[in-house]
Amino acid sequence: MSEQSSIAVIGLGIMGRRMLTALATHEHFTATHIWDPNAEAVAEAKAIAPHAIVPPTAEAAIEAADIVYLACPPVPRRMYAMMAADCGKPLFLEKPLGVDLPASRSLVHHIEQAQVPAAVNFVQATGSALTLIEAALAKGDMGALVGIDIHVTYPQWPRAWQMDADWLRLRAEGGMTREVISHFVFFAERLMGTTHLNWSHPSYPDEVHCETQLQASLSNHDGLPLNVFAAVGGMQPNRQEIFVKGEQKSFVVREFSELWESTGEAFAKSEGQDAEGRIDGLHAQLDAFLKCIKGEPHKLATVQEALSVQEKIEGMLAGK
Repeated sequence: MSEQSSIAVIGLGIMGRRMLTALATHEHFTATHIWDPNAEAVAEAKAIAPHAIVPPTAEAAIEAADIVYLACPPVPRRMYAMMAADCGKPLFLEKPLGVDLPASRSLVHHIEQAQVPAAVNFVQATGSALTLIEAALAKGDMGALVGIDIHVTYPQWPRAWQMDADWLRLRAEGGMTREVISHFVFFAERLMGTTHLNWSHPSYPDEVHCETQLQASLSNHDGLPLNVFAAVGGMQPNRQEIFVKGEQKSFVVREFSELWESTGEAFAKSEGQDAEGRIDGLHAQLDAFLKCIKGEPHKLATVQEALSVQEKIEGMLAGK
């Protein structure tokens, strides 16, 4: 592989374009091939990566590059991931891993059999919030872990900046549980280990559109609780929070990366955290992916971790 590896970016919606922006200033990777079935999305992506080639098919883009990044919706993502694995290409996948559990288990097996480096882009994996909480837990600064709560509420779904991705409003592949809560379930399982879904109560407006309410109870092998509450509707700001509760100190992560802490008083901004911009976060993910490709230890989510998350997410949506 060359010193600056070429990447094919498949799927040029908001996540694909964000990654293109990060790749434009990363020293080890460059986006050489891009593809999306939507001509407008391709035009917007070309404005970010003007030198990238747009082949006639996704297959051609995959074959042409050293590495494949898949930001397309979950169903086509599986097909392209298997194709890339068959070509021996390292894979960086957006989450969720999929929406069909047998298909995702088959995909994980396929990737492992192909022995290609692969990781899933749960953005908090390399962030300072998770790193600092892991350290506080390991050092005993928090005391014993008591449990974790996830709170997600929105005035509307999809959010305003997601409106171009029409599939996000549909029950088949979209919804806030797959798109957002999956991040926090991954975060929780990094801290408390694999969890088990005890029960869930999703609410759907009809047979076509995605969930608007969700309550769920999970627990780890020690019986520690992971509680989930999510709702859409009403005039309110977006709320995306995960509370990690310890006997001596607790943390809350807001808006994916802002770390706050409390020893009983009101939560205060953590002094140990550096400010992180979105591009900084994506660069950290890409740095970790470079380690993944080299076979070095890294913090990115493995395909097995992503499958564990999907099992909980799809269970919640099914209303266990």
